[in-house]
Amino acid sequence: MTDRGLQEAIRAAGGVTELARRIGISQPSVSSWTRVPAERVLTVEAVTGVARAILRPDLYAASKTSAIDEVDLARAQEYALLATLLSRAPEAALLQRLATLRGDSTPLGLAHIDLAEAARGADAGKVEREFFDLFIGIGRGELMPYGSYYIAGFLHERPLARLREDLAALGIERAEGQYESEDHAAIVCEIMSGLAGGQFPAPAAAAGQLFEKHMAPWLGRFFADLERADSADFYRSVGRLGRVFIEIEAEAFALAE
Repeated sequence: MTDRGLQEAIRAAGGVTELARRIGISQPSVSSWTRVPAERVLTVEAVTGVARAILRPDLYAASKTSAIDEVDLARAQEYALLATLLSRAPEAALLQRLATLRGDSTPLGLAHIDLAEAARGADAGKVEREFFDLFIGIGRGELMPYGSYYIAGFLHERPLARLREDLAALGIERAEGQYESEDHAAIVCEIMSGLAGGQFPAPAAAAGQLFEKHMAPWLGRFFADLERADSADFYRSVGRLGRVFIEIEAEAFALAE
Protein backbone atom coordinates (compact mmCIF):
# COMPACT_ATOMS: atom_id res chain seq x y z
CA MET A 1 0.00 0.00 0.00
CA THR A 2 1.36 3.42 -1.00
CA ASP A 3 1.99 5.62 2.03
CA ARG A 4 0.80 9.19 2.46
CA GLY A 5 4.15 10.83 1.72
CA LEU A 6 4.52 9.10 -1.62
CA GLN A 7 0.90 9.85 -2.48
CA GLU A 8 1.50 13.54 -1.77
CA ALA A 9 4.63 13.55 -3.97
CA ILE A 10 2.79 11.89 -6.86
CA ARG A 11 -0.12 14.31 -6.52
CA ALA A 12 2.18 17.36 -6.40
CA ALA A 13 4.13 16.19 -9.45
CA GLY A 14 1.02 15.42 -11.45
CA GLY A 15 1.34 11.67 -11.61
CA VAL A 16 3.84 8.83 -11.34
CA THR A 17 5.25 9.39 -14.82
CA GLU A 18 5.90 13.08 -14.17
CA LEU A 19 7.50 12.38 -10.77
CA ALA A 20 9.81 9.83 -12.39
CA ARG A 21 10.73 12.30 -15.13
CA ARG A 22 11.48 15.06 -12.64
CA ILE A 23 13.90 12.93 -10.62
CA GLY A 24 15.47 11.28 -13.65
CA ILE A 25 14.51 7.62 -13.17
CA SER A 26 12.15 5.21 -14.94
CA GLN A 27 8.42 5.22 -14.34
CA PRO A 28 8.36 1.49 -13.38
CA SER A 29 10.93 2.19 -10.67
CA VAL A 30 8.70 4.82 -9.05
CA SER A 31 5.66 2.56 -9.49
CA SER A 32 7.44 -0.12 -7.47
CA TRP A 33 7.95 2.18 -4.47
CA THR A 34 5.82 1.69 -1.37
CA ARG A 35 7.33 4.87 0.09
CA VAL A 36 9.96 7.40 -0.99
CA PRO A 37 13.41 5.78 -0.57
CA ALA A 38 15.64 7.48 2.01
CA GLU A 39 18.24 8.46 -0.56
CA ARG A 40 15.56 10.13 -2.73
CA VAL A 41 13.77 12.18 -0.07
CA LEU A 42 15.57 15.51 -0.51
CA THR A 43 15.48 15.25 -4.29
CA VAL A 44 11.74 14.52 -4.28
CA GLU A 45 11.25 17.42 -1.85
CA ALA A 46 13.17 19.73 -4.21
CA VAL A 47 11.16 18.80 -7.31
CA THR A 48 7.68 18.59 -5.74
CA GLY A 49 7.75 21.06 -2.86
CA VAL A 50 6.41 18.39 -0.48
CA ALA A 51 8.24 18.68 2.85
CA ARG A 52 10.60 15.90 3.87
CA ALA A 53 8.69 15.46 7.15
CA ILE A 54 5.62 14.51 5.08
CA LEU A 55 7.55 12.35 2.62
CA ARG A 56 9.29 10.33 5.33
CA PRO A 57 8.12 11.23 8.85
CA ASP A 58 10.02 8.21 10.19
CA LEU A 59 13.27 9.90 9.11
CA TYR A 60 12.38 13.57 9.53
CA ALA A 61 10.05 13.77 12.53
CA ALA A 62 10.98 16.58 14.92
CA SER A 63 12.41 14.16 17.48
CA LYS A 64 14.75 12.71 14.88
CA THR A 65 15.81 15.87 13.08
CA SER A 66 16.57 17.66 16.34
CA ALA A 67 19.66 15.49 16.67
CA ILE A 68 20.96 16.76 13.30
CA ASP A 69 22.81 20.04 13.31
CA GLU A 70 21.14 22.89 11.38
CA VAL A 71 24.34 23.36 9.40
CA ASP A 72 24.28 19.71 8.32
CA LEU A 73 20.63 19.99 7.29
CA ALA A 74 21.52 23.06 5.20
CA ARG A 75 24.43 21.15 3.66
CA ALA A 76 22.11 18.25 2.85
CA GLN A 77 19.70 20.60 1.12
CA GLU A 78 22.51 22.24 -0.87
CA TYR A 79 23.78 18.89 -2.08
CA ALA A 80 20.22 17.81 -2.92
CA LEU A 81 19.69 20.96 -5.01
CA LEU A 82 22.89 20.36 -6.95
CA ALA A 83 21.97 16.69 -7.44
CA THR A 84 18.58 17.69 -8.83
CA LEU A 85 20.00 20.25 -11.26
CA LEU A 86 22.69 17.86 -12.48
CA SER A 87 20.35 14.92 -12.98
CA ARG A 88 17.90 16.67 -15.29
CA ALA A 89 16.95 20.06 -16.70
CA PRO A 90 14.66 22.01 -14.35
CA GLU A 91 11.08 22.43 -15.55
CA ALA A 92 9.19 25.71 -15.25
CA ALA A 93 7.85 24.96 -11.74
CA LEU A 94 11.31 24.34 -10.34
CA LEU A 95 12.68 27.44 -12.05
CA GLN A 96 9.94 29.44 -10.36
CA ARG A 97 10.95 28.05 -6.96
CA LEU A 98 14.62 28.74 -7.65
CA ALA A 99 13.73 32.33 -8.52
CA THR A 100 12.64 32.84 -4.90
CA LEU A 101 16.04 31.90 -3.44
CA ARG A 102 17.52 34.50 -1.13
CA GLY A 103 21.15 35.15 -0.28
CA ASP A 104 23.49 37.41 1.62
CA SER A 105 26.92 38.96 1.11
CA THR A 106 28.84 35.70 1.67
CA PRO A 107 30.21 33.88 -1.40
CA LEU A 108 27.55 31.17 -1.04
CA GLY A 109 24.82 33.76 -0.51
CA LEU A 110 25.88 35.64 -3.62
CA ALA A 111 25.87 32.38 -5.57
CA HIS A 112 22.28 31.81 -4.44
CA ILE A 113 21.32 35.30 -5.61
CA ASP A 114 23.01 34.64 -8.96
CA LEU A 115 21.09 31.36 -9.36
CA ALA A 116 17.80 33.06 -8.50
CA GLU A 117 18.42 35.79 -11.09
CA ALA A 118 19.32 33.19 -13.71
CA ALA A 119 16.13 31.24 -12.93
CA ARG A 120 13.97 34.37 -13.22
CA GLY A 121 15.30 35.05 -16.69
CA ALA A 122 15.29 31.43 -17.89
CA ASP A 123 12.99 29.70 -20.36
CA ALA A 124 12.41 26.04 -19.49
CA GLY A 125 12.68 24.91 -23.11
CA LYS A 126 15.97 26.70 -23.64
CA VAL A 127 17.35 25.34 -20.37
CA GLU A 128 16.41 21.81 -21.47
CA ARG A 129 18.36 22.28 -24.73
CA GLU A 130 21.25 23.74 -22.74
CA PHE A 131 21.26 20.68 -20.47
CA PHE A 132 21.35 18.44 -23.55
CA ASP A 133 24.26 20.32 -25.09
CA LEU A 134 26.22 20.35 -21.84
CA PHE A 135 25.76 16.79 -20.59
CA ILE A 136 24.30 14.61 -23.36
CA GLY A 137 24.96 15.96 -26.83
CA ILE A 138 25.11 14.13 -30.12
CA GLY A 139 27.76 11.57 -29.34
CA ARG A 140 28.68 13.32 -26.07
CA GLY A 141 28.04 16.59 -24.32
CA GLU A 142 30.48 19.44 -23.81
CA LEU A 143 31.20 18.18 -20.28
CA MET A 144 31.58 14.68 -18.84
CA PRO A 145 30.32 14.85 -15.23
CA TYR A 146 32.02 11.66 -14.03
CA GLY A 147 34.77 11.20 -11.49
CA SER A 148 36.50 8.49 -13.51
CA TYR A 149 36.71 10.77 -16.53
CA TYR A 150 38.16 13.68 -14.58
CA ILE A 151 40.62 11.56 -12.60
CA ALA A 152 41.62 8.82 -15.06
CA GLY A 153 40.58 10.28 -18.43
CA PHE A 154 38.10 7.50 -19.22
CA LEU A 155 34.69 6.32 -18.02
CA HIS A 156 34.22 3.31 -15.73
CA GLU A 157 37.83 3.21 -14.62
CA ARG A 158 39.45 2.38 -11.30
CA PRO A 159 38.14 5.53 -9.51
CA LEU A 160 34.59 4.23 -9.99
CA ALA A 161 35.53 0.78 -8.69
CA ARG A 162 37.12 2.29 -5.59
CA LEU A 163 34.04 4.45 -4.98
CA ARG A 164 31.78 1.41 -5.25
CA GLU A 165 33.93 -0.47 -2.76
CA ASP A 166 33.73 2.34 -0.22
CA LEU A 167 29.98 2.80 -0.71
CA ALA A 168 29.43 -0.92 -0.22
CA ALA A 169 31.41 -0.77 3.03
CA LEU A 170 28.99 1.94 4.23
CA GLY A 171 25.96 -0.10 3.17
CA ILE A 172 25.01 2.41 0.46
CA GLU A 173 23.57 0.63 -2.56
CA ARG A 174 22.77 1.85 -6.04
CA ALA A 175 19.12 2.91 -6.24
CA GLU A 176 16.84 0.77 -8.38
CA GLY A 177 16.30 2.34 -11.79
CA GLN A 178 19.41 4.51 -11.58
CA TYR A 179 21.13 4.34 -14.95
CA GLU A 180 24.03 6.68 -14.19
CA SER A 181 27.18 5.29 -12.57
CA GLU A 182 27.91 6.15 -8.96
CA ASP A 183 30.68 8.60 -9.89
CA HIS A 184 28.28 10.90 -11.75
CA ALA A 185 28.29 14.38 -10.18
CA ALA A 186 24.56 14.19 -9.45
CA ILE A 187 24.92 10.83 -7.71
CA VAL A 188 27.83 11.79 -5.47
CA CYS A 189 25.95 14.95 -4.48
CA GLU A 190 22.88 12.85 -3.66
CA ILE A 191 25.03 10.51 -1.55
CA MET A 192 26.59 13.41 0.32
CA SER A 193 23.11 14.84 0.90
CA GLY A 194 22.05 11.55 2.46
CA LEU A 195 25.12 11.47 4.71
CA ALA A 196 24.74 15.10 5.81
CA GLY A 197 21.01 14.70 6.43
CA GLY A 198 21.39 11.51 8.42
CA GLN A 199 19.54 9.16 6.08
CA PHE A 200 22.48 6.78 5.97
CA PRO A 201 23.56 5.18 9.28
CA ALA A 202 27.24 5.84 8.61
CA PRO A 203 30.07 6.71 11.03
CA ALA A 204 30.53 10.41 11.74
CA ALA A 205 33.79 10.54 9.80
CA ALA A 206 32.37 8.81 6.71
CA ALA A 207 31.28 11.96 4.89
CA GLY A 208 34.69 13.62 5.23
CA GLN A 209 36.53 10.49 4.13
CA LEU A 210 34.23 10.03 1.15
CA PHE A 211 34.60 13.68 0.17
CA GLU A 212 38.40 13.73 0.44
CA LYS A 213 38.89 10.49 -1.44
CA HIS A 214 36.23 10.61 -4.12
CA MET A 215 35.06 14.22 -4.57
CA ALA A 216 37.85 16.62 -3.71
CA PRO A 217 40.10 15.38 -6.56
CA TRP A 218 37.65 16.40 -9.28
CA LEU A 219 34.23 17.83 -8.36
CA GLY A 220 35.44 21.39 -7.85
CA ARG A 221 37.14 21.28 -11.26
CA PHE A 222 33.96 20.01 -12.85
CA PHE A 223 31.90 22.89 -11.42
CA ALA A 224 34.57 25.38 -12.52
CA ASP A 225 34.40 23.92 -16.04
CA LEU A 226 30.61 24.19 -15.96
CA GLU A 227 30.85 27.82 -14.88
CA ARG A 228 32.83 28.71 -18.01
CA ALA A 229 31.40 26.18 -20.50
CA ASP A 230 30.56 27.56 -23.94
CA SER A 231 27.06 26.02 -23.85
CA ALA A 232 26.28 27.31 -20.35
CA ASP A 233 23.82 30.13 -19.74
CA PHE A 234 21.53 29.20 -16.85
CA TYR A 235 23.98 26.47 -15.85
CA ARG A 236 26.77 28.98 -15.48
CA SER A 237 25.13 29.98 -12.19
CA VAL A 238 24.83 26.29 -11.21
CA GLY A 239 28.55 25.92 -11.84
CA ARG A 240 29.27 28.92 -9.67
CA LEU A 241 27.10 27.63 -6.84
CA GLY A 242 28.70 24.19 -7.00
CA ARG A 243 32.24 25.55 -7.13
CA VAL A 244 31.72 27.85 -4.15
CA PHE A 245 29.95 25.18 -2.11
CA ILE A 246 32.61 22.54 -2.77
CA GLU A 247 35.33 25.03 -1.79
CA ILE A 248 33.50 25.61 1.50
CA GLU A 249 33.12 21.88 2.06
CA ALA A 250 36.81 21.27 1.37
CA GLU A 251 37.84 23.93 3.90
CA ALA A 252 35.42 22.60 6.53
CA PHE A 253 36.58 19.00 6.19
CA ALA A 254 40.22 20.10 6.30
CA LEU A 255 39.60 21.99 9.55
CA ALA A 256 37.82 18.97 11.03
CA GLU A 257 40.82 16.70 10.57
